[in-house]
Amino acid sequence: MPADNSFSVPSYGPEPGGVWARLTARDSLVRRLDWPLMFSALALSLVGALLVWSATRNRTELTQGDPYSFLLKHLLNTSIGIALMIGVIWLGHRTLRGAVPFLYALSVVLVLLVLTPLGATINGAHAWIVLGGGFSLQPSEFVKVTIILGMAMLLAARVDAGDQVHPDHRTVAKALLLAVVPMAIVMLMPDLGSVMVMVVIVLGVLLASGASNRWVFGLIGAGVAGAVLVAMLGVLDEYQLNRFAAFANPDLDPAGVGYNTNQARIAVGSGGLYGAGLFNGHQTTGQFVPEQQTDFIFTVAGEELGFIGAGTIIALLGLVMWRACRIARETTELYGTIVAAGIIAWFAFQSFENIGMTLGIMPVAGLPLPFVSYGGSSMFAVWIAIGLLQSIRSQRPIAA
Repeated sequence: MPADNSFSVPSYGPEPGGVWARLTARDSLVRRLDWPLMFSALALSLVGALLVWSATRNRTELTQGDPYSFLLKHLLNTSIGIALMIGVIWLGHRTLRGAVPFLYALSVVLVLLVLTPLGATINGAHAWIVLGGGFSLQPSEFVKVTIILGMAMLLAARVDAGDQVHPDHRTVAKALLLAVVPMAIVMLMPDLGSVMVMVVIVLGVLLASGASNRWVFGLIGAGVAGAVLVAMLGVLDEYQLNRFAAFANPDLDPAGVGYNTNQARIAVGSGGLYGAGLFNGHQTTGQFVPEQQTDFIFTVAGEELGFIGAGTIIALLGLVMWRACRIARETTELYGTIVAAGIIAWFAFQSFENIGMTLGIMPVAGLPLPFVSYGGSSMFAVWIAIGLLQSIRSQRPIAA
């Protein structure tokens, strides 16, 4: 028998049908994800970690002598948020659609617990549940997610089934009732900032659902009337009324009720084009701006990173919302469109309110800057929202 002199060249590339091929296939999950959305959200969280570190490293009364305390906690919150995002992508927004009644009921129970002795007041807001071990939970952050999912489930059910072109009046009324229940409980805390965000979410959801414009205009009118009624009945706490007074008159009591906004404008204005440099801001180092790691985190960016750094944060937030708009436009189901639209309304208004209050163009409302501000509940909620957006995009049909 003749000797076999043939030989084979070893292959160092990915085997056909192997892991690499599956990951890079046209219909793989990796290819379906929106990576610009992912990277911009992650960049915001990492920039936020540096800003939180700068704002807290000298605050010994907060850090108990550990200058890295808030930095590590912010990174931990981000990691947990990303894990929650992965879980949402793995489950899928369509699977979560079936769990909406349970999630909604759970969120309502949690906000009700805030009104019991389990609730705690932090930074003037009675909106927290203290879990012990240094951990606390702000249920109103998760209510934003469940309102979006619950309203989307009701408004899209018959439209996606092909029974209707647009949600009828009865369906819209049910969806609004679903949103009003947790909003009313949150208002009793009172957490006016979160209620403002929820109202904008409801408007965004209604506009995306194709509901009659009469509902939208009626809701706006009801919101204005409700704001006047709340002010007349004295539902708001004194500190909340003072915030609106300081917004209406920036020169009102600069050492008292107008102190926060006055110091915030000084910090942002002192940064100039390039900023004083990370850890070199005089307002930040001197601890002149209260709650700089949470509500007023943008003042650290303005002072230490300047117009360019602060503008980059705004650009990254804009990129997140632009990619979310693309996802809302390209999905083929109304349910996905409504969910994406609700998230866009949430992120857009909360970002505008947070940045606006540091610049003096919006009243102080105690809202964190998405992805950037320190806070576990807020970080978890925004990354869950990113998971929903990624799920909507990844589960859309692939064009032939």
